[in-house]
Amino acid sequence: MDDWQRYLDAAHGMQSGVATMMARGDSQTDPKHLRVGINAAMCDHAALVRLLIAKGLFTQAEYTKELADEMERERDRYEREISPDGRVKLF
Repeated sequence: MDDWQRYLDAAHGMQSGVATMMARGDSQTDPKHLRVGINAAMCDHAALVRLLIAKGLFTQAEYTKELADEMERERDRYEREISPDGRVKLF
């Protein structure tokens, strides 16, 4: 499986984790709280990645691999939060 597909698969799992937390009424999933955080993080992230690639510190392919790795870790964090016993797997 290529790194981009790994990222997409892990993102889907993370989204399932967020949906579960929302269904439980977790306050950190309040719409305004989420939107402000997402917008700020996306702008910061995009600017940093563009700068680092332009300076030749890493390639787009290297970035995509690390992005997929981190999204898998994020999905795994939601799995542990939702199901500490490890029975729930998010896909």
